[in-house]
Amino acid sequence: MPGSASETYDLAVIGAGPAGLAGAVAASGLGLTVALLDAGAQAGGQFFRHPDPALGAARPQALHHGWPAFTALRSRLEASEVVHLAGHHVWTVARGSGEPWTVHALTGADGDGGHPVRVRARAVLLATGAYERQLPFPGWTLPGVVGAGGAQAMLKSGLVLPGSRVVVAGSGPLLLAVAASLAAAGARVPAVAEASGYLGYARHPRALALNPGKLLEAAVHGSALLRHRVRLRTRSAVTEVHGSDRVEAVTLSRVDREWRPVPGTGRRIACDALAVGHGLAPQIELATGLGCATRPTPDGMHALVLDDLQETSVPGLWAAGETGGTGGWQLARAEGELAGIAVAARLRGQPALTGSGRTRALRRRRDRMRAFAGAMAAAHAPGPGWSDWLGDDTDVCRCEEVTAGRVREAVTDFGARDARTVKLLTRAGMGWCQGRMCTAAVTCLAAGAGQGSVPPSAERRPLAVPVPLGVLGSWTE
Repeated sequence: MPGSASETYDLAVIGAGPAGLAGAVAASGLGLTVALLDAGAQAGGQFFRHPDPALGAARPQALHHGWPAFTALRSRLEASEVVHLAGHHVWTVARGSGEPWTVHALTGADGDGGHPVRVRARAVLLATGAYERQLPFPGWTLPGVVGAGGAQAMLKSGLVLPGSRVVVAGSGPLLLAVAASLAAAGARVPAVAEASGYLGYARHPRALALNPGKLLEAAVHGSALLRHRVRLRTRSAVTEVHGSDRVEAVTLSRVDREWRPVPGTGRRIACDALAVGHGLAPQIELATGLGCATRPTPDGMHALVLDDLQETSVPGLWAAGETGGTGGWQLARAEGELAGIAVAARLRGQPALTGSGRTRALRRRRDRMRAFAGAMAAAHAPGPGWSDWLGDDTDVCRCEEVTAGRVREAVTDFGARDARTVKLLTRAGMGWCQGRMCTAAVTCLAAGAGQGSVPPSAERRPLAVPVPLGVLGSWTE
């Protein structure tokens, strides 16, 4: 049975998005035995999420950019010897001294009704992607408030809209793509509120010059917004959501360069949904649980430290895509292919592979796109004044209903100075999401800063997803 404890693969790839797909097919094409594990039922990851076949979507490609590139990768996967283990939720990775890696996963739609599976491999490639960073504000827990990426996921996978009149807000280039997609699908988008603006890109002329395709991509989204009469408001943020049972309106305020609301600029906009996001947080729990080194990113998050061939600080463990910093699907694909080649060179004892023309071209492409990713992160980094949006009664941790007032009390009255101490005093971050939604905000409030930086120690945990106690009770290496 694929994935049984008796079989050892050359490479286990965790995540079947662009990075994981590219890495798996590259390594397999060079003669490695490869297992590709992913929580989804279909390959593609979050970016190339596509409708359930039961919906009978006639043209799923209409919801995507780069669909031909994805279908080419998927065709290569189907034609390869890669063992694709769909519906596998990886909860930890372990390795004993001198032993292969063991990837522990749970099967099933949500990982809670299936069976524990172990996959052993000589090397591991982490392509686990990222999740949305959310910053709280009054009313953000009302029904009808969804993540910007979540709104796009609803459209791509379920062919549904979060509402008929949707305001899109936050910071980052994802907002333009989301607004264009929602408008094209029939939603009315009264405004797109970008808290930062786009002048920050001008500080990185070389990165812009090396990536002209990004300017074209922005122009495509901009023309779509013009066509659908969607107004883009820079230096603006949703600072409050109004409604009783669900979203009825939002307050849109001008913000200064520190993201502090400018008094007297609040404007109420009627809507029945809000799609909001403030960039992406690399999903690196598996890596930090193994002791991988991290680095701060320009937008205040942490990403993995990787060498020139995508290997982490832990030998035998590679990473690609958003785990090394948010940069888009094209960068993820290049990094995944590069990592697959590097693993094959190491395991097959063929160092010439890493010096080939193909490898050199991938490294140049990776470096060019990484430069733009750094410029993008810096341009859309949250300003320290965002916490001025919060009243003391605003929920910061929605799972445990911990308010900003309680977090501030933990800091001022009890001396908390980090997210871990605040968690012990208030339970913030101890709910179902395990801090994915609130840790950035709690860390900012605890440190008195607004960058949303999450110390690696706060991210390190042995379990990446919820695991039944019965599985833990029977777990042995």
